[in-house]
Amino acid sequence: MKIAVAGTGYVGLSLSVLLSQHNEVHAVDLVKSKVDLINSRKSPIADKELEEYLGGKELHLTATTDGDSAYRGADFVIISTPTNYDPEKNYFDTSSVESVIKQVKTVSPASTIVIKSTIPVGYTENIRKTLDFPNILFSPEFLREGHALFDNLYPSRIVVGYSKDDETLKSKAELFAQLLHEGALKQDIPTLYTHLTEAEAIKLFSNTYLALRVAYFNELDTYAEVRKLTTKEIIDGVCLDPRIGQGYNNPSFGYGGYCLPKDTKQLLANYKDVPNNIIGAIVAANKTRKEYIASRIMDRAPGTVGVFRLTMKAGSDNFRQSSIQDVMHILSEHGKRIIIYEPVLAAQDFSGYEVVNDISSFKRQSDVIIANRFTKELQDVTDKVYTRDLYFRD
Repeated sequence: MKIAVAGTGYVGLSLSVLLSQHNEVHAVDLVKSKVDLINSRKSPIADKELEEYLGGKELHLTATTDGDSAYRGADFVIISTPTNYDPEKNYFDTSSVESVIKQVKTVSPASTIVIKSTIPVGYTENIRKTLDFPNILFSPEFLREGHALFDNLYPSRIVVGYSKDDETLKSKAELFAQLLHEGALKQDIPTLYTHLTEAEAIKLFSNTYLALRVAYFNELDTYAEVRKLTTKEIIDGVCLDPRIGQGYNNPSFGYGGYCLPKDTKQLLANYKDVPNNIIGAIVAANKTRKEYIASRIMDRAPGTVGVFRLTMKAGSDNFRQSSIQDVMHILSEHGKRIIIYEPVLAAQDFSGYEVVNDISSFKRQSDVIIANRFTKELQDVTDKVYTRDLYFRD
């Protein structure tokens, strides 16, 4: 079966690798350097399993910048292009998704499109009509940064949405789910077939619940720190309740990354004219948390603030929408000098802040070091470090 995948970020590349174990897969990206890396069987993103599979598994995978040739004759075209949230429009920027749909309609109208990009609730039904291309499914992804292929090999569930009044699309939805099952190592994967719009809602509500957990335990930590209580003892006691559990309970500077900030804001925008309190409070709580963290740092920082890593998670090379950046900007607005240690950056400047990637010099220049997540590299300067990382994990 020929499958084309538009976009080679975490979602697109992990799906390309997963499906190319048993199918002919053409991964499309506009960035030639990424295409060249993939064709050299090297991963352009930090993901241990992706690197292992690309380097050591027999895969039927080709990367290309030529979308026309990749899409032509494809049984499925999977769209996994980025959809950043536009605060001006209160809406995801879905232009890259629409561009691929138009291209597929022109060169391969018999193909079935599967949207994996995160989109607003109601988008797929609307775009099927607007672009007059009914052969579209929506299948949300539930992947962690740095573990994208692992989460495709061992998925928590598979969800595929289709138009319930189209029997042909139902069979295509079942076939696509079968392809995901075939590539996975996990057996007995829960699989759910829903209407298109319900599948979109599943994605946004899932991520917003995770954001709620992060915000809740961050507010617990704020309370404990202000009242001079031991946060870890409280969390340990709370999370022994099996109804609550241990997930997403390690305090941080705030939720961030590829998905949670934009998905919570998009869901809140979808709540226009719908009564709500919790969804809006989650977004507001994250802003409050970052402002609180910044105030605590200002209380203890007489001079230079060193920012240790911009990345959100261990093992990730992504620092888009990382919470520590918002904290940096607040500190800068209050006149604090900021320096950054981030080995992922080759430049000596990031958004106007000095990058100091000599770790010894960075530690020496910093009066206080802020770290969303603590690592052994900071053990010799613990007296300088401000972090809310209690469990030394994401």
